[in-house]
Amino acid sequence: MGRDRGGRGGGKASKASNASKAGTRSGRNSGRASTAGSVIEPGLFPVDAGTAEITRDPFSEGAWLLTLNGAESSQLNPDTPLQLGFEYMRWMAAVMMHRWEPDAGLRILHLGGAGCTLARWAAAWYPGARQTAVELDAGLAGLARERFALPRAPQLRIRVGEAGEVLAGAHPGSRDVVIRDVFAGASREDQATPGHLLGVEAARAAARVVGDGIYLVNHGGGPDLTAARREAATLREVFSTVAALADPQMLKGRRRGNIVFAASNGPLTAGGSTRRDGLVRHLLSDPLPTRLVEPVDGFAAGSRPFGEPLPVIRLETPSSRVNEDCGGTDRRPS
Repeated sequence: MGRDRGGRGGGKASKASNASKAGTRSGRNSGRASTAGSVIEPGLFPVDAGTAEITRDPFSEGAWLLTLNGAESSQLNPDTPLQLGFEYMRWMAAVMMHRWEPDAGLRILHLGGAGCTLARWAAAWYPGARQTAVELDAGLAGLARERFALPRAPQLRIRVGEAGEVLAGAHPGSRDVVIRDVFAGASREDQATPGHLLGVEAARAAARVVGDGIYLVNHGGGPDLTAARREAATLREVFSTVAALADPQMLKGRRRGNIVFAASNGPLTAGGSTRRDGLVRHLLSDPLPTRLVEPVDGFAAGSRPFGEPLPVIRLETPSSRVNEDCGGTDRRPS
């Protein structure tokens, strides 16, 4: 499903190097947050789409792994939310850090919730942020809310729903950041992003929702880069700026892993070329040194954009939110 972690694809990383560089700035040295109410413990849990398992992470002391039907989905660091074990999450965090200052009251929409690891990072780095995580699996959403000591509403709301429908129905300019991290499949081998979230229509919906903000996409795949090039071509149809973030081996088609696409109709970074240079240095210093490719014209050359449309919004179906206290569902409209 393309959720490899830094230190696994390119050699084991140390515990210290697994931390996002965010944890060393603006007084956020330890990245510690209250874990009151946390009841993380290992176990197997039935969810709507199969089985979720919580285990200790053998690579990071104090961290936990959430797997869905055998595929790694989230790494959780209860005491240090600024530490991000999955490399693609560190890259997304870096893009946000070099666009907005920590006091920005960001509005973030996460398409794909799972363990809400990146949402926990954003709540720690941007304490004024207001976030919604969309998760199709109600059982998984309830498990995350119950066991992972997530920030409470309004810092983080969990909405049970289909990501494409939520994206299509979101108000114009209602978010600064939209993050797409959606994979589905009955087993580890067949995890993939649903086709309707790949198309030009989904990109246009994201552009409408973020305005001059940023659309962050997690593309996971193998050495065949055909789908990644088509994803880049799709985003170029809609956004004036599209960047690809990945390690060089992935961009050369030599391994399975992740490519993050950052798309915007505004600036990718704040402060001009100086801030962009800072992002480049930040990515190169990652435990898995990462290349920023922008523009992506050469990478996408000759590729055909994806065309599958978004689903029709079922307005008669009420939205659901997972209650921030007990994991139940709140049927009030969004």
